[in-house]
Amino acid sequence: MISLLYDGSFEGLFTAVFEVFEYRYKDVEIVNRDTFHQENIFAETHEVITQPEKSERVLNKLEKYIGKPGIHQLLKVFLSENPEMENLILSAVKQSIKHPGENILENFADSDILKISKICKSVDRERHRMTAFVRFEKMQDGIFFARIDPDFNVLPLIRKHFKDRYQDQKWMIYDLRRNYGIFYDLKHCDFFYPDEKLDLYQYQQKFHDEEKNYQILWQRYFTKTNIAERKNIKLHIQHVPKRYWKYLTEKR
Repeated sequence: MISLLYDGSFEGLFTAVFEVFEYRYKDVEIVNRDTFHQENIFAETHEVITQPEKSERVLNKLEKYIGKPGIHQLLKVFLSENPEMENLILSAVKQSIKHPGENILENFADSDILKISKICKSVDRERHRMTAFVRFEKMQDGIFFARIDPDFNVLPLIRKHFKDRYQDQKWMIYDLRRNYGIFYDLKHCDFFYPDEKLDLYQYQQKFHDEEKNYQILWQRYFTKTNIAERKNIKLHIQHVPKRYWKYLTEKR
């Protein structure tokens, strides 16, 4: 078994896929360099240097077989951070090249393709919930800030939704788990990567006075309009799972 070690990026992964075919590796696995643990000192490894032109060649070839929607599915698998995601994507590429006349992502009889389909559905579900449960809080500098902690790395998938929806105000969405976010300044919508993780205590001290008042009013409204006799916690949790409550002002 040869282990191809890449840098964890999408381009790096598809550079590794290119080199599987370039060097005609047979018994091979693709592994993130940061998480690789070599158990056998005699095992063979291959260091992959990310090369955008190699990655682009693979993606252009794939697009002919599975189309842009298929590429988007593989992106979701990558963003799922599933431990098997590199080799599921490699399997999909191999099958596409072996069967160029068909969209192999529709072949659910294959176990790898079935896994890809299930992962995509899970990532889509999380993406949808993030668009529903993100709560912005106004800061002293006038920027609206939101914290998220999704199971999957869905920030790239929700970026367009929020850019299109909130074009008239500056906002930021920050992924607590992965320590990066999106910032929209009324012109550009770019990713940012802070040096340190967010300090939640200092963060709350920077709320705008309007935000503090709004949160108090909203919590009072939520409490006053709640009818205890009609409370159905089981149904409520089905629609708003508990792990999202930490985002919601009314749940604090």
